[in-house]
Amino acid sequence: MRTFQPKPDDIQRAWHVVDADGAVLGRLASEVAMLLRGKHKPTWAPHVDTGDHIIVVNASRLDVSPRKLADKKYYRHSGYPGGLREESLEHLLGRDPERVVRLAVRGMLPKGRLGRAMIGKLKVYPGPTHPHAAQQPTPRALTSARRAGAERPRRSESTQQSG
Repeated sequence: MRTFQPKPDDIQRAWHVVDADGAVLGRLASEVAMLLRGKHKPTWAPHVDTGDHIIVVNASRLDVSPRKLADKKYYRHSGYPGGLREESLEHLLGRDPERVVRLAVRGMLPKGRLGRAMIGKLKVYPGPTHPHAAQQPTPRALTSARRAGAERPRRSESTQQSG
């Protein structure tokens, strides 16, 4: 039996809307990365971009523990001597929540030209609205608990109330 090689005609791209409201950052990123790579399809191959287009809404409403908000740092360098800049997750989430989700997903994709093609199919928006009106109106449920309708309190709100 020969190994299946997906041809351009075999690749069918769907659109998924993922609601990040109350979702844990790493679990959301791994689910989105799996959909971007196309690993949920029977035509998946590691060297071909068979993934779908993903729209992430409510990126500013992620569920992140207070300790991680303070301790996790993002670094960038300007290229000049002494140009290393450091920013906490709390500050970056308040300033640019789309970047937080994009960086988390990008770290879970292949490096190189294939990963850059995959990350191009990711659209992230801080609020509940997006300009892709023709796509799925219902958000994709991520976990079985959220599918069943069990609502759990956000970590940052529950720690503020008890403390």
